[in-house]
Amino acid sequence: QVQLVESGGGLVQAGGSLRLSCAVSGRIFSFNRTGWYRQAPGKQRELVAGFTSGGSTIYADSVKGRFTISKDNAKNTVYLQMNSLKPEDTAVYYCNAHLTTSVQYWGQGTQVTVSS
Repeated sequence: QVQLVESGGGLVQAGGSLRLSCAVSGRIFSFNRTGWYRQAPGKQRELVAGFTSGGSTIYADSVKGRFTISKDNAKNTVYLQMNSLKPEDTAVYYCNAHLTTSVQYWGQGTQVTVSS
């Protein structure tokens, strides 16, 4: 059974940095796509950053230039480096992995809170 476990969330002041990690129980190179989503209170879940099926990266406009997604296939881990954090980045961050276009898995989420 595939499991995604996020870590690295927490409370940080505006302008600070955090690195989120997502440990995947399966081999991440076997997944079609992997990425990070977030959901703020009262808002829909949105894509933050991800790897496409072709291996390129995509980012939400709101995080371009501040966040970087990366992965370590040997460790089966996907990372999200978040710099220059803003209060509006406050949300629960979820790791996501698509095994196929119709089969996907989610982590349990990790809270990121940015104080002003």
